[in-house]
Amino acid sequence: MSSPTNTAGYFNRYIQLVTEQDASIAFTKQWETLKPFFGTIDEAKSTYAYAPGKWTIKELLQHLIDSERIFSYRALSIARGEQANLPGFDEDAYALKSEANARSWQDLVDEFFTVRITTMQLFHSFSKQALEAKGKANNNQITVSAIAYIIIGHCTHHEHILKEKYL
Repeated sequence: MSSPTNTAGYFNRYIQLVTEQDASIAFTKQWETLKPFFGTIDEAKSTYAYAPGKWTIKELLQHLIDSERIFSYRALSIARGEQANLPGFDEDAYALKSEANARSWQDLVDEFFTVRITTMQLFHSFSKQALEAKGKANNNQITVSAIAYIIIGHCTHHEHILKEKYL
């Protein structure tokens, strides 16, 4: 799966964080770095928030899980020919309802990697034509291929935040 050529403005900030030209390689490399990185965070540290009103590490990971599911749904919908504008979502409202802090860190990590496996399988299943399909999500024109890079870049963005502000 090659780098996207048709991207949506807002999401370019995530796409630009992906240095690999092939999303399959980028997904694999990210897996290989996140697995040990998440292992450096223990249960006590996972409830840390760097400032009042900011998400805890658990809430941030739950945000990644929720977002990846939503982005994957968008990719599937567009690949299958959906013409409707797919809705956006309020990440802060989702975080408030997530109850992430009541879960164990390991449970969240396991869920993240389970979701990531299904995401990689989904994108692997798409034909070249499906990857080039165009649709609209949150009022932005987007291709299925671009969504793969958004998922990867979004995760990279939050990994940087974790390293800079939390750990």
